[in-house]
Amino acid sequence: MNFYKILQLNKRIKNHRIKFLGLYILHKFNKRYLSVNLDPVLACNLRCKMCYFTDKDYVKKLKGQFKQEELERVAEVVFPRALKLQVGCGTEPTLYKRLPELIALGKRNKVPYISLTTNANLLTEDSIEDLVKAGLNEFTISLHGVTKKTYESFMGKGDYEKFQNALNLLGKYKKKYDFKVRVNYTFNKDNFYELEDFFDNFNPESMDFLQIRPIRKIGNTEYNNFDISSLVEDYPKVMKKIEGTCKSNKITLLAPNSILSSKKVNEASFIYDYTFCYVSPISFWKDGFNWREETFNDFSKRIGWGKLLLANVFKSKKEFTETSGRLDYEVNFN
Repeated sequence: MNFYKILQLNKRIKNHRIKFLGLYILHKFNKRYLSVNLDPVLACNLRCKMCYFTDKDYVKKLKGQFKQEELERVAEVVFPRALKLQVGCGTEPTLYKRLPELIALGKRNKVPYISLTTNANLLTEDSIEDLVKAGLNEFTISLHGVTKKTYESFMGKGDYEKFQNALNLLGKYKKKYDFKVRVNYTFNKDNFYELEDFFDNFNPESMDFLQIRPIRKIGNTEYNNFDISSLVEDYPKVMKKIEGTCKSNKITLLAPNSILSSKKVNEASFIYDYTFCYVSPISFWKDGFNWREETFNDFSKRIGWGKLLLANVFKSKKEFTETSGRLDYEVNFN
């Protein structure tokens, strides 16, 4: 399954009524439509300056990990509704010792697309091969700097050589196994211009997708300069070089058309809150979901979830809350 074609389709369908009608039908017929984002362990080995792991007060709340029997229950409750399983959603999943078993659990429940988001510093040849053999479809690698100096400055405790080695290993194993590699680069005014040298430092043959995304406020982070207005004029010029290399190497680019587009109403994000399902040792989708005892259908019926999806078909666009920064990019296949 090409999950990115679904994202592209969501962008192309402008009528929100059609989208919500589709979600309602999928829900009523017990089909898959959720993106399940699962953090098996609430911990991270790095302290990236743009991440809430540099917020000491917030980190105090992030404790715990799933037991194997709990994950099996999570899978029973929500995996049958998952169109995609994203393992790692703000924490570092490679710290979880039974990660290949979690990936295999997703496959046993026939989740069509399973992705792992990681800073890659703990990936090894053995762990990469174990995850791919277990059924992983995609590695999503986080990156906040092109040069060693910037990378290690923004990704506190991160090791540039380890990242380079992991990316090269992924490129090596891509020739042997069928999986994808996506690199996510979060830019701010202090690391943006390094993008001009991106492919001088990272082998394009090691990746299938490249996302360029502007900084977002996600908490009381160490780095807090969110003003990127000075980059507006140069953004198209820098991106043109990136686009050219992506095209010649058949890399799918995910990026906003312009920085100014983030100030416009992002209609593609209207369905985000209705398809995004976050699960962690301290949180499960919606408040009040007793997932240890309730089924997904029982809870949905109790909160009137199907009725809400149907009601959204008849709402005007003005009645929706845009989810800023979510799904606010174009999917450019090459």
